[in-house]
Amino acid sequence: MSTVTALNRLKKATTIGVVLAFFLAGGCSSLRDTLNITSIDEDGNVVGNQDANLPAQQLLRKGMEAYNLGKYYKASESFEEILNRYPFSKEAALAELKAADCYYFLEQYKEALALYEAFENSHPTNAGIPYVMFQKGMCNYQQIDRIDRDTQSAEKTVQLFKQLLRAYPDSPYTQEAQKRIRLANDFLADHEFFVAQYYLRKKSYPQAETRLRYLLNAYPKASTVPEAQKLLKRLEAGDPPSSALTSWLPQVHLPNRNSGNKDEEENSSAPPVER
Repeated sequence: MSTVTALNRLKKATTIGVVLAFFLAGGCSSLRDTLNITSIDEDGNVVGNQDANLPAQQLLRKGMEAYNLGKYYKASESFEEILNRYPFSKEAALAELKAADCYYFLEQYKEALALYEAFENSHPTNAGIPYVMFQKGMCNYQQIDRIDRDTQSAEKTVQLFKQLLRAYPDSPYTQEAQKRIRLANDFLADHEFFVAQYYLRKKSYPQAETRLRYLLNAYPKASTVPEAQKLLKRLEAGDPPSSALTSWLPQVHLPNRNSGNKDEEENSSAPPVER
């Protein structure tokens, strides 16, 4: 293939892709159905949707086969095809849940969260709700950022896992939810300690004391508590540390979001879904 031919094909593929993406991203399922589009091949040709005529049961089987192989993007296409073409079928509920799982494992946590919430709203009495609530918490947990940034994801993590524990205290996800609450609370306590560090550097000791007291009251079981207590006592005694902060302050940290991967993988298998 010559360079000119390759460039022409690339230009063709890019142009068609941009036009189709514009329409398809807008939710124009009718256009997708009319054109019978799945994707554009490397030569810029429109590839037909091979699933267009498959019944819901076969689409679900195909999606689950891809899902079990870790091919989450491919699996999501089959699940979404069910939701688009067979929204009232008995396969639709499981397809909706597994589509959310696909986005989760693709690390598209905001999109996954929206789908889990939609499932919960549509199927409030479904047997899979404890799992859905757990995954909602995990979507927020996975978005926890550095301690010097917004703590909203960590706060939401604690809130959602506590909701799960209240609603389903004996669910298979109880132990893991409790673990994630502890880690998220440790993160939030570390954030408060980080802010206290800032005030210490500024020699704003009253503000540092306020933050430390809040830490001790809000997160009494956090791993940072012993050092926070020591520091608060020194500040209350009028004896702020004179040495470099790094020589005595604890190392603040993010929760180890990859800890317990085996447990996480086991918990990622949803319970039977009512059909």
